[in-house]
Amino acid sequence: MRKPLFSTVLASALMCSPFAIAAGSPPASSTSGGTTARMDRHMHHAGRMGVLGQLDLTDTQRTNIRQMLQQNFEQARPDRQTLRQKELAFETATPGSAAYQSATNDLAQAESTAAHARVLRQAALRTRIYNELTPAQRTKLAGIQSQREAKIKQWRESRMRNANPNPPAPSSR
Repeated sequence: MRKPLFSTVLASALMCSPFAIAAGSPPASSTSGGTTARMDRHMHHAGRMGVLGQLDLTDTQRTNIRQMLQQNFEQARPDRQTLRQKELAFETATPGSAAYQSATNDLAQAESTAAHARVLRQAALRTRIYNELTPAQRTKLAGIQSQREAKIKQWRESRMRNANPNPPAPSSR
């Protein structure tokens, strides 16, 4: 039952990954225990990179955004640990037992709570990062986002046009 945790972590990473490029790679002196390096490496592989990298951020902005990302990552740690404990309880419980039903309910509630907290954290992070940008950078960001949305819309439309409306019938043997 590791998929919900992976999905939760992946979804949170994808939400803030456009901002990860702004952080860049951390200086060697700032990697306390490797946490920042792990976070940067995780964000690097998350996808949808490059948005803030196109905004010509100052070194101060990069530093501030890196700190915001680190804080967000650390704030999420207790939720991830709690969720993992609930998943382990669910995985170890015997199906059909009262403990299994209890673990199922606990896990469902924990996942709901974690998703809610993650969305609120990510919204706050995006707001803080957006407030770090200059008006010119905000305008440029809006343009980049609208171009991206237009490309996605175009891709969806072309995919719908090219979809085969009559898939081949399964052959009977």
